[in-house]
Amino acid sequence: QVQLVESGGGLVQAGGSLRLSCAASGLTFSSYAMGWFRQAPGKEREFVSAISYSDGTTYYGDSVKGRFTISRDNRKNTVYLQMNSLKPEDTAIYYCAAGRRPAYTRTSYAAGAAYDYWGQGTQVTVSS
Repeated sequence: QVQLVESGGGLVQAGGSLRLSCAASGLTFSSYAMGWFRQAPGKEREFVSAISYSDGTTYYGDSVKGRFTISRDNRKNTVYLQMNSLKPEDTAIYYCAAGRRPAYTRTSYAAGAAYDYWGQGTQVTVSS
C-alpha cells in the first residue's frame, strides 16, 4: 500500500521559513517523479514544484520561483520543500504527490493528472 505522509507545516510570520517533508512508502521511490501542490480555501489546486526521478531536474510555479526549493533523498524515500520568504498568500494546505509516466514534459509536471498517489496534506499558515 502506497503512503505519502507530509509533515513540517505550521504557523509562521511573513518573511519566515518552513521546510516540508513527504515520506513515501510502498513504492520504488527513486522511480517516481515527486510534486508539491497547494490549495487555499476557495481556490483551485495550484502547482508548486516538482522534481524528476531521473536526474533531479526541478520545476517551480511562477508564484514560488526563487523562494522555494524542492529536493529529494532517495535513500530516505523523502522529498522536501524548503520555503523561504513566505508570504500570507502562501497560506494553503500543501500536498505531495508521486507519479510515474513514460515521459514528462514541463507542462505535465504541473498537472495533477500526471500523479498517481497523493498525501493527505499539511497546513501552512503565514501571518502578516
